[in-house]
Amino acid sequence: MDMTALLAFAALALTLILVPGADWAFILASGARDRVVGPAVGGIMGGYVVLGAAVVLGIGPVVAAVPMMLTVLTFAGAAYMIHLGIRTFRSAASAGALTASDVVVPSPHAYVVRGMGVSALNPKALLLFLALLPQFALARAPWPLTAQLAVLCAVYIVICGTVYVALGLAARQLIGTRPRFTVVITRVAGVSMVIVGLVLLAERVVEYVA
Repeated sequence: MDMTALLAFAALALTLILVPGADWAFILASGARDRVVGPAVGGIMGGYVVLGAAVVLGIGPVVAAVPMMLTVLTFAGAAYMIHLGIRTFRSAASAGALTASDVVVPSPHAYVVRGMGVSALNPKALLLFLALLPQFALARAPWPLTAQLAVLCAVYIVICGTVYVALGLAARQLIGTRPRFTVVITRVAGVSMVIVGLVLLAERVVEYVA
């Protein structure tokens, strides 16, 4: 694996991950509202493992090339984002009323599943992998193309996990202990997820109209 290409990819991946989006909204809400970080981040990473495996195994291009499959994925992802956003927004008031001793930690499994839904059902994440990874995989490199793509996916997922753990811990320590901030951040996170879902739907509708 060419180290120059790998480092360039890592720098680009870090830049993209630092841009707030649905992942950020989910992690902030989990850390600030429920003080849950590990399972939430694990779920997000798990979703990217699924997408990465799809790209490495060659399934991703098939999905991207078949409009109906991508449409189904888009609507499923959008519906899930909107549902999770509304659920998060509605939980803001009760989250602000709780103290640290009152918090009942939800099932870790539930947060893993929710996190995987946020990342794996995002069609933009799949298309991002399809557009990004091949640019850093060299056809003449000693490593097989599949191995290079797998390494690039692993690098992206590790950086993603590192950033989101730090983000979640910051939300839990700096925001989660302040009821007023917890309410605000939880509501912002909920609205953000709903907006992401609506944007996904709008983009698909515009494509059909055009």
